[in-house]
Amino acid sequence: MPNRWVGVTVDCVNVERVSAFWSRLLDRPPGPSRPGWVYLGGPGDPQPRLVFQPATEPKRGKVRLHLDVAVDDIHRGMAEVVALGGRFTGERHDHDGGVVVVMTDPEEHEFCLVQYDGQPSGAGPEGR
Repeated sequence: MPNRWVGVTVDCVNVERVSAFWSRLLDRPPGPSRPGWVYLGGPGDPQPRLVFQPATEPKRGKVRLHLDVAVDDIHRGMAEVVALGGRFTGERHDHDGGVVVVMTDPEEHEFCLVQYDGQPSGAGPEGR
C-alpha cells in the first residue's frame, strides 16, 4: 500500500479551546478521541483528520508548517476567525490569483486564509 497523508497533529495547552475553534471554523465535528485529546474527523474521512494533543508549554516562535484555508470572501473569513477567538497578524499578500492573509488560532498557531480569484481551490496563490 502506498504512503498516504491521514492527518495533522497540533500541540496545544488548552485542547478544548483550540479544537473548538478549528471545529467551528472548518465545520468538522469532533469524533472519537483518546482521553485529553480531540480528533476532528476520522481515519476514513476524505479530508485528513486534525488531531489536538495536550502540550505543557505554549507555542514559541514561528510555526514551520501551517494550514491554508480557502474562503469565498476574505473579509468575512477574517471576521469569522476573530469572532472565534483568533486574530489577524497584519500580514497580507495580494497575488494575481487572489489574496492570502495570515491569521492565528487562540494559541497563536499561524494559518493562512486564501481567497482565490475565479480559480478552483488549490490552483491560486501560494501561501506565505
